[in-house]
Amino acid sequence: MTKLSVLLASASPRRQELLAQIGVCFNTTAPEIDEIPFPGEDPMDYVVRLAKEKARAGQKDNSDQIPVLGADTIVVVDNEILGKPQNKTHGIAMLRRLSGRSHRVLSAVCLDVKTKQRCQLSESKVHFRPMSEDEIIAYWQTGEPADKAGAYAIQGKGAIFIKRIEGSYSGVMGLPLFETAILLQQAGIQIL
Repeated sequence: MTKLSVLLASASPRRQELLAQIGVCFNTTAPEIDEIPFPGEDPMDYVVRLAKEKARAGQKDNSDQIPVLGADTIVVVDNEILGKPQNKTHGIAMLRRLSGRSHRVLSAVCLDVKTKQRCQLSESKVHFRPMSEDEIIAYWQTGEPADKAGAYAIQGKGAIFIKRIEGSYSGVMGLPLFETAILLQQAGIQIL
């Protein structure tokens, strides 16, 4: 039997896939935290705070007493956080806003080892090509954007709209592997 390395404080299938990709053995928990930004909170501060809170909340379900990994990813346009769309109208408005321009994706990861937390932040720039109204509607109707920050998935059909990225592909997906590996290695968890 393989020894567990971490408890992933996330129900995200993408984060689970990415952590498995680098060979880390883990269990999952899905702690509930309040994800409402504080008034005037900077997007970088917000995403790091959520990653810390998820990791801290995950400690409550940590019967194995192993490090807890929390992560959060946000899409930022004009310094405004675009969360998951509330409905079709909201999602389509987000996609229109992303069309033909670039935006930032901030992905924070935090490792909580008992009472000590270490965090890393990944920042990527994603460039969208212009999207027609028909493409936006058709993409929404695939169902893919409905539960994604910024209303798109780089690892899915949304990739057809992305001209290029500057930064971390895995960070845009939801778990920056470079930064995650640094945290795990600092905690003595062997990756390779």
